[in-house]
Amino acid sequence: MNALAGAYHRVIMDVIGDYDLCHCLMKGITMITRLGTFWERLRENFWFLPAIMILIAIALSVLIVGFDQRISLQQGETLHWIGTISPEGARSFLSTVAGSMISVAGVTFSITLVALAQTSSQYGPRLTSNFLRDRGNQIVLGTFVATFVYCILVLRTIRGTEELAFVPHIAVLVGVVLTVASVGVFVYFIHHISTSLKAENIIADIGHELDRAIARLFPEESSLEAYEHELRDEHDIPDNFEEQAIAIKASQSGYVQAIDYDHLEETAVENDLLLQLSCRAGNFIAKGDIIVRAWSDEQIDDDLTKSIGKAFITGSRRLQSQDIEYAIYQLVEVAVRSLSPSVNDPFTAVACIDQISASLAELAERKIPEGYYYDEAEKLRLVRDAITFTGILEAAFNKIRRYGRSNVDVVIRLLEALAIIAVRVHTSEQKEAVITQAHMIRRASEDNIPEPNDLEAIEARYRLVLNALETESQPD
Repeated sequence: MNALAGAYHRVIMDVIGDYDLCHCLMKGITMITRLGTFWERLRENFWFLPAIMILIAIALSVLIVGFDQRISLQQGETLHWIGTISPEGARSFLSTVAGSMISVAGVTFSITLVALAQTSSQYGPRLTSNFLRDRGNQIVLGTFVATFVYCILVLRTIRGTEELAFVPHIAVLVGVVLTVASVGVFVYFIHHISTSLKAENIIADIGHELDRAIARLFPEESSLEAYEHELRDEHDIPDNFEEQAIAIKASQSGYVQAIDYDHLEETAVENDLLLQLSCRAGNFIAKGDIIVRAWSDEQIDDDLTKSIGKAFITGSRRLQSQDIEYAIYQLVEVAVRSLSPSVNDPFTAVACIDQISASLAELAERKIPEGYYYDEAEKLRLVRDAITFTGILEAAFNKIRRYGRSNVDVVIRLLEALAIIAVRVHTSEQKEAVITQAHMIRRASEDNIPEPNDLEAIEARYRLVLNALETESQPD
């Protein structure tokens, strides 16, 4: 029991990683954001759900064996409808099941490692986190290990002496049920692991993650409110901001995984501050880099700067909780790898472009806040390093354009994707971003594709983008 508790503790500490969750809970600072980041890391930990299932198996064995003992004491024998089994038979059955489960768990773990290695080499190492987050794989491994632990714990309660003979018949019956369930889970695992490695399923899963990120970060119901997050007056930023603002620097290097904007807004209002952020989620910062500038008419003490700095959560890798570009880069990575000379699979690249076009078309119909936040007194309090539609479009198309500029199919599909997005754009900034990408794609194709007929097909798609931009988007 102590060993299992220690292993479970190590799993939690491995997930917590770079920051002290207990300190966060005690202080109550940046609570929601830190817990959200903690949950994101927890999802990527392959052993967390199996560890929970092990604890459930331990509790289940204790409860059912205790119930068995109570029935034996009250009735002298177990219930006849359950069936009876000798102590030797119960030991033999549970020992066989326990040995089989730990063997199958080892095979399952080996297959999972092979699948991880294949995913990393073929689609990119950043996609392994998606595979580890898969609840199906975690439940499969957890079922086998939990069944093993359950059988071992029930096995130790069986007594074979005549005077003190005890067989937990109900617990053994539950072991039979768990064994049958484990067989079904193993069949599911073989099917699931084979389908999850298909390129189209991997691309679809990443696309769903991207769609969820768009819905979470830019919800439709807040689109009208988002228009209020614009700079209302250039004089809202003090003239002496650059000279008087205090630079708050990063305390450690790493990727910005999340920023608690609510905490920053509350701090700015309570202390009459104007905060200007120099980074956003997904950026890499080095220790000592300026992450925010704070301006106030009054002196800003060290405790206040530390409180502001705690709103920035950093780690060794990027997370999707506030970083929409990360999900886009996962699709881009699959597309770029498929275009490498060693793979040369334009079909996978085209599938990635299709998924990107569908997601960005949805994004084009939503309002992206500019990042200026005012308090109830109409005073500017927070200036975010806000992401733009242009930046998102560049993240989605630049690398694929550079690596696929000599592939006719990829170039044509890139322009067709822009045409799909162009129908839904509604601001001048969005239209400018789309036409800029279309220009770059056409110029790259002219320099790298010699066939005139191919160039004519590309030119036709380019005109399709221009026509789509000229068509005014109709409101819903």
